[in-house]
Amino acid sequence: MTDPTTGTLRVNGATLHYEVRGRGPLLLLIPGGTGGAASFDGIADGLAAEYRVATYDPRGMSRSTLDDPEAEQSVAEHADDALRILELLSPDEPARVFGSSSGAIAALHLLTAHPERIERLVSHEPPVVEVLPDAPEHRAFIARVQAAFHAEGLMPAMAVFAAGLKKDGGSSEPQAERELPPQAAARVERTMANLPYFVGRIVPSFMSYAPDIHRLATLSNRLVLACGQDSRGELPYRPTAFLAERLGTELLHFPGGHIGLTTHPAEFGELLRKAFRA
Repeated sequence: MTDPTTGTLRVNGATLHYEVRGRGPLLLLIPGGTGGAASFDGIADGLAAEYRVATYDPRGMSRSTLDDPEAEQSVAEHADDALRILELLSPDEPARVFGSSSGAIAALHLLTAHPERIERLVSHEPPVVEVLPDAPEHRAFIARVQAAFHAEGLMPAMAVFAAGLKKDGGSSEPQAERELPPQAAARVERTMANLPYFVGRIVPSFMSYAPDIHRLATLSNRLVLACGQDSRGELPYRPTAFLAERLGTELLHFPGGHIGLTTHPAEFGELLRKAFRA
């Protein structure tokens, strides 16, 4: 693995840690969940043969520190962080962008707010449950997660959260039990440290976000909505598929499930390259 060039960027209320590999047109990778920049270690080098690949720890995660650790989080502010990185690293040209999970939500907002900065966006399983007809049920689910977190603590809240993400009416094949590549296994400690912030700050604000579907419809020629081929029936899959149907676009299927870029890095990276060439 090639060591990336690292840097820090001051943004409103935070200092972002970012990493850059390779040369060529900019490809910004926006992580989701608790992974940070390191979640792309399995695919970044391969993509760097063709692109100047940038990724970063979202504000409040890992090496990106908040001025106020208790600050509320918003999708718009996280999207603005991504915009600042684009302006720093590709000031004169629109960039390719990939976002996963909560990072895919931030990327959708970035596209609607600043479409001139994005040549093409691949949004992988953004859990924008507000678009679904049964959105009130999902609001109640998020409220149960928060109630468990504040009353019982992290692990009970995570149990409620994991149960709510499983396939409809049945048990999901546990992605976490698949043997992870060594790099991914080494990240477990850092991702665990990010969990309280993720559950308490990111989940409630991001999963209550409602994208501007009409605006996205006008930009659908530069948007690729994607899901894991093993994710059918799981909560993050449903709103992504619903959006693709509403926009009249094809839903691209990547290998694996919600964390396919970690469990199937080689195949995932190759399909992502093809998606940006299309």
